[in-house]
Amino acid sequence: MSVSTRRMQDLTVHDHTLTVPLVWGDGSDSRTIDVYAAEVVRESGEDLPYLVFLQGGPGHEAPRPFHSPVAPSWLDAALEHHRVVLLDQRGTGRSTPVSDADLDRGDDELAEYITHLRADAIVRDCEAMRAHLGAATWSVLGQSFGGFTTLAYLSTDASSLERVYITGGLSAVGRHPDDVYSLTYDKMRIESERYYRRFPSHRDRIRRVLDLASAGRLVLPDGEVVSVSRVRSLGALLGSNDGWQTLWALLEHEPHTNAFRHDLAAAMPFGARNPLYYVFHESSYADGHATRWSADRVEPDDFRADPTLLTGEHARREWLDTVPGLQPWREVTLALAEFEWPRLYDEAAIAASGARGAAAVYVHDVYVPFEFSMDTARLLPGVTPWITSEHEHNGLRSGGDVLERLIDLAQGRRVR
Repeated sequence: MSVSTRRMQDLTVHDHTLTVPLVWGDGSDSRTIDVYAAEVVRESGEDLPYLVFLQGGPGHEAPRPFHSPVAPSWLDAALEHHRVVLLDQRGTGRSTPVSDADLDRGDDELAEYITHLRADAIVRDCEAMRAHLGAATWSVLGQSFGGFTTLAYLSTDASSLERVYITGGLSAVGRHPDDVYSLTYDKMRIESERYYRRFPSHRDRIRRVLDLASAGRLVLPDGEVVSVSRVRSLGALLGSNDGWQTLWALLEHEPHTNAFRHDLAAAMPFGARNPLYYVFHESSYADGHATRWSADRVEPDDFRADPTLLTGEHARREWLDTVPGLQPWREVTLALAEFEWPRLYDEAAIAASGARGAAAVYVHDVYVPFEFSMDTARLLPGVTPWITSEHEHNGLRSGGDVLERLIDLAQGRRVR
């Protein structure tokens, strides 16, 4: 265990690092990892209750509390009411991160290691951090995958949670990943056609880019020969508030230019910076199932026939052969796709949790389908849903007032 303190502008940051078991259980597995969290507090907030933030992903570290464009826009609102704990979920950031260097372990060993990094283990890490901080209870803010982790928290340790705030993270409970990905294709069909109605000429621009990709003539600065499916993954941009602007700006460039190639590389999801995001992405929906490339298997016929229908957070098996940064992860990823993930959620426990709080449910969410989110919301009568079309999936990070609204709802105040 280590603790240090630093000050940045008007913030005090206490850095906490705990050594915890890789495998939570009876102690028979001696492997350990470090789990890191930044406790952020204002000068007048040392006596406020704790709020732990669980980042989206999987495979992404928590944001850093600097006053700059990368600082979380919701942090100011959170610090009015809480000391905020920014937890790097295991395998990310400063929590014994998984990276290309770990490939030296060997494929089978690394695949087994990664099976211990999902939401149920993150809950155990949270409990260890809460006990370390001396908090009898704390509240949680779960964004996207962080919301999935919050549901796992309610399945096992609901008594530790004072309030729950969930943004775009009311995951499907008890459903097969195929159900989820089938519905997300429906969402992407709607969003693709909506984009082309706004910008009709861009359908032809996309066709031009797709033709270049099909001919093997679209090459990124890192040497990736961009496949058709990678171009189509630009649809993931349509799941954020301003992502359509990024797509629009990209398609205004000529495909042969450096600007286009560099911007295309930055715009596509599932890059090499955070390999876990790709390597076990589908496991986040695996509530007692093997995934076996669910997004590939359930792709609708019209998507196969019309490549201008863009895709979203759909991980493709072929990228193991075509994306340089993912190629070294081929055997690990294939093994995890066949892994029979144990159950993550306990529906009865969630319903009996007595959880209180509020959840933002985005009507047009292309990542976490609205319909399944509302099914899950019905398990949580004490968690007030704020159903909104004002924001897309990244509403919490968009600079708006999502968290303020959720706090108002949880405290019984009227939302504007």
